[in-house]
Amino acid sequence: MDTRTLRYFVVLAEQLNFTRAAERLFVSQPSLSRRIRQLEADLRTPLFERTGREVLLTPAGEAFLPAARQLIADWQTAQRTARVVAAARSRILRVGFEASGAGTLGTRAYAEFMKRHPDASVEPKRFDWGGEVTALHEGLVDVAFVWFPAETAGLHVEVVRVEQRWAGLAAGHPLAGRDTVSIHDLSAEPIVWTRQAPRDWVDWWAVNPRPGGGEPIWGPENDNVEEMLEHVASGTAICIGPESMSSHYSRPDLVWRPIPDIPPLRIALCRPMTTTNPLVADFAGLVRDLAREEREGRSGDRTPGP
Repeated sequence: MDTRTLRYFVVLAEQLNFTRAAERLFVSQPSLSRRIRQLEADLRTPLFERTGREVLLTPAGEAFLPAARQLIADWQTAQRTARVVAAARSRILRVGFEASGAGTLGTRAYAEFMKRHPDASVEPKRFDWGGEVTALHEGLVDVAFVWFPAETAGLHVEVVRVEQRWAGLAAGHPLAGRDTVSIHDLSAEPIVWTRQAPRDWVDWWAVNPRPGGGEPIWGPENDNVEEMLEHVASGTAICIGPESMSSHYSRPDLVWRPIPDIPPLRIALCRPMTTTNPLVADFAGLVRDLAREEREGRSGDRTPGP
């Protein structure tokens, strides 16, 4: 059984609407319909009753739903267990992140960890928007730097960095000459967005709703940071990202300006509640120490002189 098909069934059973389910799954409605028809054919029984615009579960569908959820959970557990055990036996620590991750904090942590554990290796693994949380649940990584908002149920969460959000603009943009920009300054600017992340994540980054209650102007879609920055550099839209993006993605056709009047990004180090990889706790402790040093260093920079 293809667990993807089971997941399609579960989402449709929860939404009871093909359009909404397809949007949530990031697939076309015809593709979703084909998967469901094939599942019904394999089971030799209808799972949904379609009457006009209404979609209802049949008695067989209602009975199948908890079993499908359990099958998906069992398969994820099996995958996660096998992957984590293999990494632990190989003395590999897999660290997930997206875009600029935790900025220089992550880079410092990798380097220091390798000094302390010369017999181990660190594998940074970059994921597209919001994908690092799924990677944790699936056992693709042992620990991850996660950008909030995120669904972190079942994970150990520790906020290790806070970054101001910045606007990414084309170098020739009228706002590029300012030292800072406000969210009001960006009200008429199309903003890039993605279907690859949960809607609340997209809305938070786009500051939706805006302070006046309105919605942003939605610009072109993107699937990853490289596509996002191409749209911005071409002048078709702007983006909002953390401060570390300004250095990680520095290029001559882009400028980055702080947006001081919106909440900053919180970055957390997340890991499973239990793990068989002993390197995870050591890495978490190291990141915690480095994060404290960063905070104390910034506090010292702000201390007035005699």
